Amino acid sequence: MNIRNKNVLVTGASRGLGRALAEHLAAAGARVVGVARGEVELVAAMSAIRAAGGEAHAVVADVAAKDAVARIAGQAAALVGPIDILIHNASTLGPTPLRLLLDTECEDLGAVLETNLVGPFRLTKLIAGPMALRGDGVIVFISSDAATSAYPRWGAYGAAKAAQDHLARILAAELEGTGVRVFAVDPGEMDTAMHAAAIPDADRAALARPADTARAIAAMIGDPARAGSGARLEAATWGPAVTS
Repeated sequence: MNIRNKNVLVTGASRGLGRALAEHLAAAGARVVGVARGEVELVAAMSAIRAAGGEAHAVVADVAAKDAVARIAGQAAALVGPIDILIHNASTLGPTPLRLLLDTECEDLGAVLETNLVGPFRLTKLIAGPMALRGDGVIVFISSDAATSAYPRWGAYGAAKAAQDHLARILAAELEGTGVRVFAVDPGEMDTAMHAAAIPDADRAALARPADTARAIAAMIGDPARAGSGARLEAATWGPAVTS
């Protein structure tokens, strides 16, 4: 898929990987709609993209809010047209410092699931159908190694990401033959505010830069042969295609 002139919706776009994805895709010629809860950060991020010559629009909303999802989809379509690429990046750890599962309140687990799983499901329901009718589209779920490894104190986040991975696989199976590609990406450990909240004493120099991860994900979007529907990919191991 050629990203130029595609309409892209990125959730969690005010900072970290979401902002890096919005910046990279806009620089590649896409029309970007960024979604986040924090108005000041989001507007600043989208304004910076426009100042650099890209097209970017801000939709201030919480993907976890059931009554906000239709507005997100509607505003995005009104701003740039039908969405060609949907990137589910918005995510939450739950309360920090991270807690053991048995010390996690049911309400906190529910809130993590709403943001990391249910919100993306609701938004996908609104956008995937029109993609299928047009016979083209890409849906990307930003995953985590916590989805596949059982880390103590990461229970709420890890459970939500594991469920999100399987949601992506089922969607890929159900949308097979429609032209809509669905895949999940483990971005690896990045130098972001979320990582700092989870592991405040981490060596930042050893963490990946969100811009580099965004570049890898954009390459996946543009390469359906290597990033097929139903795949779970790792940004850290993604390199250029080998030719002979």
